[in-house]
Amino acid sequence: MLRHTFASVILEAGESVVTLARWLGHSSPTITLDHYAHFMPEAGGKGRAAVDALLGVVPEYVPDDLTRA
Repeated sequence: MLRHTFASVILEAGESVVTLARWLGHSSPTITLDHYAHFMPEAGGKGRAAVDALLGVVPEYVPDDLTRA
């Protein structure tokens, strides 16, 4: 239970799946994603915002870490 809670909190905080997989001892980030991907509510949001910014599109939502210059 503690391991699952730790993984979910870490992903919700924005840590990378690769790093979490290493910390949990998984042989591949794919294993981590299979179990914990549902704890990544903003998955893809940062990438979309970065492309929108590159193209000059004003997105409805910009993650906090992309607004800091």
